[in-house]
Amino acid sequence: MSAGIYIHIPFCKSRCSYCDFATDIIQDEESVGRYTSAVVSEIEQSAHATSQVNSIYFGGGTPSLLSVAQLKRIADEIDSVFKIDPDIEFTVEMNPATVTPEKLDGFRDAGVNRASFGVQTFDETALKLLARGHDAGDARQTYRMLRDTGFSNISFDMIAGLPNQTLENWERNLDEALEMNPEHLSLYVLEIHQGTPLAEQIRTRRQPLPDEDLAGEMYSLMQEKLNKAGYVQYEISNFAKPGFEARHNNKYWKMEPVFGFGVSAHSFDGVNRRWANYRDTNQYVTAIETGQTSVATYETLEDKQLAGEFAFLNLRLIDGLNLGVYESRFGHSLIDAYKPELENLEKLDLIAISGNSVVLTRKGMLFSNEVFEVFV
Repeated sequence: MSAGIYIHIPFCKSRCSYCDFATDIIQDEESVGRYTSAVVSEIEQSAHATSQVNSIYFGGGTPSLLSVAQLKRIADEIDSVFKIDPDIEFTVEMNPATVTPEKLDGFRDAGVNRASFGVQTFDETALKLLARGHDAGDARQTYRMLRDTGFSNISFDMIAGLPNQTLENWERNLDEALEMNPEHLSLYVLEIHQGTPLAEQIRTRRQPLPDEDLAGEMYSLMQEKLNKAGYVQYEISNFAKPGFEARHNNKYWKMEPVFGFGVSAHSFDGVNRRWANYRDTNQYVTAIETGQTSVATYETLEDKQLAGEFAFLNLRLIDGLNLGVYESRFGHSLIDAYKPELENLEKLDLIAISGNSVVLTRKGMLFSNEVFEVFV
């Protein structure tokens, strides 16, 4: 089974109001260079060297803030340590107004063939609320730049359920995204994470709490419009033109091996071991530079936990959970292990059991967390 490689680049021009990822405001080129060297060293020392790899994903943060030389240095190290499939999917997250045609040409020369484009919204008021650091014009210009430099696999990230967002506003956002015709869309309903500026604004009533019922209507509208436009929904939040499903993201949902490098990067060996690096950038870099481990947490998963995670992660997929695959992997029947819980979920019209599969219903997609709690 081929693995995926995840590289975390924490640097951002500004911190988005809703974000709780491990990020740092970019200070100077020296700190970025030092971080790049640490990531290269961590890859060089990987215990999983020579593993077959068919997806590489640079996430963040804002990986598109890297220079071409910095990105290429990391990519070259990956290529020297791992066995890279000829048809590798190589994705870099890119934010509007963080790239130039010259940089995009350089990224493509380094092997990048997929752009995950952080649009989030085309509404100027919402962009200011989210502290995105770009405007809608920047998003349109950067998208044209991606096409002009030859990117033929582009994914949009967009968020529904923002404070004060109306159904009409969300529809306008969807219409503009569809007019631009990306190959893939990841469309998320806003989640409020404690400790973020947006959570504090809501707590102090400077912003209203998002309307969950309205967010449900937005989700249904999103499904309807994208299906009509020829996109296939293959996961709760992800839609793609046929053949453009995100290979790397599928690895997480199918519990395939992913090896992460960089601050806060998480890894899973595809069997039962999971580990994560330090969340603080300085702590991570110092550990690498002084020859110490950058791993902050390490766990071996028990069979029950593995089986539960496999069940709810596969249920995120539109194809659902294959009961035969589950039984082959874990040695027992899911139906027998969760009989009363599954009967109750079926009665509530949250899941459907048909033949050899368990899938979320349309209602179950809206209330997926209630379904997943059964398996946690």
